[in-house]
Amino acid sequence: MSSEPTTPGSGLPPLPPPLPAPAPRPPKSPAVATFLSLFPGLGQVYNGQPAKALVFFFSWIGCIYLTSQGNEMPFAFGIPFVYLYNLVDAYRSAAAINARALGRPEETALEPAAESPAWGATLAVVGLFLLFNNLGWLDLERWARYWPVLLILAGAGLLVSSLRKQGEGDGSSL
Repeated sequence: MSSEPTTPGSGLPPLPPPLPAPAPRPPKSPAVATFLSLFPGLGQVYNGQPAKALVFFFSWIGCIYLTSQGNEMPFAFGIPFVYLYNLVDAYRSAAAINARALGRPEETALEPAAESPAWGATLAVVGLFLLFNNLGWLDLERWARYWPVLLILAGAGLLVSSLRKQGEGDGSSL
């Protein structure tokens, strides 16, 4: 009688391999952020960027208010610009948050992990201008005709920046 001893699991099929772990769920939905941004600033609040949300909201409201007060140029152009930029920013920020959470830092090069201090500084500067206007120390209506100077300065700044970057890429300097 040379039979092999029977063991309790010898007649059973082998166990299947373990199931793969489910893919990690992204923390933010770009579609939800964009939908919430139909009201300017809510998408940024959803993304955890309250200072940016306040800047977008007050920029949009400010453009509407200043347009209604008779300052059509440039504020009438600012209404759709702020609104559309708010939508795009909410989508891109949510996508960058997801890429950072999933360990793909190469996709987040344009979006820093923390809010820029420039958003808070922007709110503070705008608040100071409005306070000075309310106290009578600054007459914003008198300065309204000079808004094209801002375009000239912004254009000159972009031009100089572009020429510097182009010069650095060629190995030459300005």
